[in-house]
Amino acid sequence: MGFWRQKGVDLAIPVVEGGKAFTPGTLITLLVAGALTVFALLSLSLTDVITTPQILENYIEWIALVVGAIFVLRAVGDFNLVGFSKKNQQGQFARLDTWLYSPLCLCVGAGYFYLAWGMK
Repeated sequence: MGFWRQKGVDLAIPVVEGGKAFTPGTLITLLVAGALTVFALLSLSLTDVITTPQILENYIEWIALVVGAIFVLRAVGDFNLVGFSKKNQQGQFARLDTWLYSPLCLCVGAGYFYLAWGMK
């Protein structure tokens, strides 16, 4: 594993007792990437940059509220490894989570709430 790839892993995965808390597999990584892509399309749909599929027209605001809640809950955390409520402060991930990842999730969640309630 190269230097840059290892460095990215250290910044993206929580550390517990000197080792990675978990190792995400290829399928989970692809599922998360797919979900983030769908969330981006949702944002574009809510701002009328792209057309909302007819089947989702009546539910698009509710979907945005759910996505916003997902991001806000991620920001709050699991009271152990991630979020503002984390107990584990080990490693570079924990520092970046406190100062970058969790605040970013909170802002993204607030953005989805705004899109759901304020745009239409």
